[in-house]
Amino acid sequence: MANVGYTRVSSEHQKTERQLNGIKLDKTFTEKLSGKSTNNRQALWDCIDYIRDGDTLHLHSIDRLARNLADLQQLIARIIEKGVVVKFHAEGLIFSNDGNNPMNNLMMQVLGAFAEFERSMIRERQREGINKALSMGVKFGAAPKINAPQIEEIKSRRAGGESVISIADEFNVSRQTIYSILQK
Repeated sequence: MANVGYTRVSSEHQKTERQLNGIKLDKTFTEKLSGKSTNNRQALWDCIDYIRDGDTLHLHSIDRLARNLADLQQLIARIIEKGVVVKFHAEGLIFSNDGNNPMNNLMMQVLGAFAEFERSMIRERQREGINKALSMGVKFGAAPKINAPQIEEIKSRRAGGESVISIADEFNVSRQTIYSILQK
């Protein structure tokens, strides 16, 4: 019977240390990916493959496992079918296949729905912020590598017979960039 931990943060610069701090674990699986989807979370699937009957899977909180209610319920069902106990420390919820507490199930559904709602609100605020920035003239993406006078020079030099390779080398851009400029 092993104590296994799964920790997840949404981005590479975030740290997982606080999530299961002080809990003695035999093995920990860590992920630095968004929780919006379970499909591409390799450490999660490695963890699920690793756990065995009698193990306990420790998670800091429900939103570390899933950000929508359907995924959360499916994952918990899959894990407890293996005979593994799932323990969410922040919420104080425990799930196992020996007859779950109806209150725990209700709390999981409510908290899972809040996590899903929070994710939707984040996306909505992000969309609003982008739209406001666009209306104020903010440009997104990388700055152009070539300015308007340089474009004219490139076109003129190419029309004069200079090779795309030599032009690209001089402006420190790819040949594709030069071809794209010439097509406009």
